Amino acid sequence: MHSHFDEKAKLETISWKKRMVKRPGMLSRYSKKVQTSIHKAIPERAQSFVTESIKKMVEVTLFSSEFMTKPIEGNVQSLEEKERQILTALKKYQKTATLEGAGTGAGGVLLGLADFPLLLAIKMKFLFHVSAIHGFSYKSFEERLFLLFVFQLAFSNGERRLNTLQIIENWDDRKEEIVSMDWKVFQQEYRDHIDLVKMFQMLPGFGAVVGAYANYKLLDELGEAAIHSFRLRYFQAE
Repeated sequence: MHSHFDEKAKLETISWKKRMVKRPGMLSRYSKKVQTSIHKAIPERAQSFVTESIKKMVEVTLFSSEFMTKPIEGNVQSLEEKERQILTALKKYQKTATLEGAGTGAGGVLLGLADFPLLLAIKMKFLFHVSAIHGFSYKSFEERLFLLFVFQLAFSNGERRLNTLQIIENWDDRKEEIVSMDWKVFQQEYRDHIDLVKMFQMLPGFGAVVGAYANYKLLDELGEAAIHSFRLRYFQAE
């Protein structure tokens, strides 16, 4: 029997899914054009740095223990308690990301670039933490792959977002056919998603303010995607 919280969560996730599959509006399409223009203006060296950072993050997620968190003590059964712990963890990771964004944002282009791998690490550590709260084993290659798809869902748009959502929604049926992550597509989606605001972060003068706000909001987007993605698994397992 579902609790009131579970029923409410299920309705919220249905609403969230509808937003995920919505066609991009005019403002979103215009933003994409602006991002494309900004991308062309970014020095090749900076683009390569971002690309390599994302490639390394994918490799570390799949094959390393760097992002692992301690197992969660006790066996939390209810979705409400799991999500209470997730929101508490999210605040902690947001605080870290905000301080880090303000610090690197105050330093101009070079420190602005340094923010990319640092923020990627914070985001993945958060996802590993969420997985542990839900009782999944991050020693499993499949679980690590799932976390990358959650990351991609949070920071992608259009058809890529729809495809990723379908994979997550049918993970138990699809996971056997997915043996790797196309990191090139992954990095392109992520870079396009954050280009606009992160480039402002590199501007001297107000980069610290933009950096702090940007990192907070990006963790917010990831937190929402993580909560709903794990809800889908939770309800499927019933």
